[in-house]
Amino acid sequence: MTDPAVSAEPPVSLRELRARAEEVVTPEAWEYLETGAGAEVSLGEAESAWQRWRFRPYVLRDVAQISTSCRLLGHDLATPVLVAPTAYHEPYHPTAELGTAEGVRDAGSLLCLSTRSSRTVERVAEHAGPWWLQVYVMTDRDITEAMVDRAVAAGASALVLTGDTPYVSRRARGTALPLQDEVALVNVQQHLAGRTWSSLEQDPRVTYADIEWLASRSGLPVLVKGVLRADEARACVTAGAAGVVVSNHGARQLDRVVPTALALPEVARAVADQVPVLVDGGIRSGHDVATALALGADAVLVGRPTMYALATGGAPGVTAMLRALTAQLAEAMGLLGISSLAGFDRSLVEDITHARG
Repeated sequence: MTDPAVSAEPPVSLRELRARAEEVVTPEAWEYLETGAGAEVSLGEAESAWQRWRFRPYVLRDVAQISTSCRLLGHDLATPVLVAPTAYHEPYHPTAELGTAEGVRDAGSLLCLSTRSSRTVERVAEHAGPWWLQVYVMTDRDITEAMVDRAVAAGASALVLTGDTPYVSRRARGTALPLQDEVALVNVQQHLAGRTWSSLEQDPRVTYADIEWLASRSGLPVLVKGVLRADEARACVTAGAAGVVVSNHGARQLDRVVPTALALPEVARAVADQVPVLVDGGIRSGHDVATALALGADAVLVGRPTMYALATGGAPGVTAMLRALTAQLAEAMGLLGISSLAGFDRSLVEDITHARG
C-alpha cells in the first residue's frame, strides 16, 4: 500500500511519547522545552487549532499504492515531515544533535539545525543526511558570517533565517538550561576572541535586505521562518526568499499570536505558486500533517516531538517517530482518496468554526 520506508511502522501516540520523555528528562530541561511566552495562551492553542479543520475526502479513487515522497529545494525525501530547529539537545540525550541527525537521516527526512546547538555544525554534518542551518543574525555580524561560512563548508544546503526574534522574549518558566559554556557556546566560542557577550545577542536591526545578504554570502537558498501574514510572505519572496516557514516560534516569542494552523492558508494563497511553503507549530499526528498539506504547505516541521523521541530513544527513537507520523499520513491519504502529495488541495478540508457560524 505504501512506500517501504513507512509501511511497517506501528502508530505512535505523541501524548504517550511526551509522558515518557518527562520521566527521563531533568525538571530544568523539561521546563525549558515546554515553556511558552507570556501567559502561554498561544502555547495552549497550537495543537487545538489544527483540530478545527475537518476532511472532505474523495471516494472511488485508486489508492492501492500510496507515496509520501516529496522533492524540496533539490532534495528527494521519503516524507514531508521534517525536523524543526530546536536549541541544545545535550540535556535530552547523550548523543545530542548527533543522534538527532542520524535519526532524521535514517527516516529519509531533513534536519534544520539550530545555530544554538550543543554540537558543532561540522560534527553534526558528519552524521546527517540533507540539512539546513537555522540562522540568527547576531549583533556582531562577523560571527554570523563565520557561522554561515562554516555551514556551507560542512554541506548545509539552505539557510533558514529566523525573522520573529529581534530579541528573546521573557518566559515565565524554564528560562535557562544548566549548560557549561563549552556546550552552550560550542558553535561560537572560536569567534569570541576580543568580543563581549553582547556580540551574541540577536540583532534587532534585521530587515528584508538581510535575505539577499545571506544568500550572497552563502550561495545557498534562504528561507524565512516566522511568517504569519500574506503581505509579509510576499515581501520576503520579493526580497529574494527561496521559501517561507509559517511559524510562531513554538509560541515562545509573542504570546496571543495567531496559531500557524490559521495563518497557513493565507500565506499559501499568497506565495505557494512561487516558493515552497512550510509550517510548524502544534503538529502532533499524521492527520495534522495531512491538514497542513491540504491547506497549501509543501512540508511540515516538528520540534518538541523530536525532542521527546530523542530523549526516550536516541537516534532510533527519532527515526521511529518520523516514520510513524509518515505512516499515519499515508493512511490518511488513502482514506482521503489521494495516492501522492500532489493530490492534496484546499477542497479536502473545511473550517468547522466557520461552518457552524
